[in-house]
Amino acid sequence: MKKFVIAGTLAAAVAVSGIAFAQQTAPTTPAPKAADQPAKPKKAAAKTAEGGNAEGTHTAPKPQPNTTDAANAATSAMTLGSVHIPTGVKADGKDLPAGTYTVRLTADEAKGDAKGASETLERWVEFVKGGKVAGREVVSIVPANESKLVQKDTPPPSGGSKVQVLKGGDYTRVWINKGGTYYLVHLAKG
Repeated sequence: MKKFVIAGTLAAAVAVSGIAFAQQTAPTTPAPKAADQPAKPKKAAAKTAEGGNAEGTHTAPKPQPNTTDAANAATSAMTLGSVHIPTGVKADGKDLPAGTYTVRLTADEAKGDAKGASETLERWVEFVKGGKVAGREVVSIVPANESKLVQKDTPPPSGGSKVQVLKGGDYTRVWINKGGTYYLVHLAKG
């Protein structure tokens, strides 16, 4: 037992001395006196005080180009197409059972609180079955001139639609393509 304790102590001492040897620092030299140092230019500091960047090459934000032309969307009511919703969902907080519906765009604008949103591109659609409105929900309209800016998935063909359960299963997206303009409706799980 004594040999084991002595051997352990010796191993610990060697490890500590190895760490101490590895951490030795180089000898320090005294810092040069202020008279030995060259004067630093104050030109860059003056530019930053004026509102430019550190190099003094830019003093104001660069103007940003417009990304698209003015958004245009139909302002009257029209039928967008027919969709089959495979499971029950909620539209405007009310149950909308599974089934095939005619989707009709209304002239009613959805009044949102989002700053910068175009009210003509947030409207209401109605889900019609058997001539009666079974439910309604807000639709986001993406004009053809903006579709490439937001599109990541393969869109439905012109005049067609897609119904997709989104990741996590909490929402079902109804995506209608009418003449290159996309109509997106997100319905909560029922």
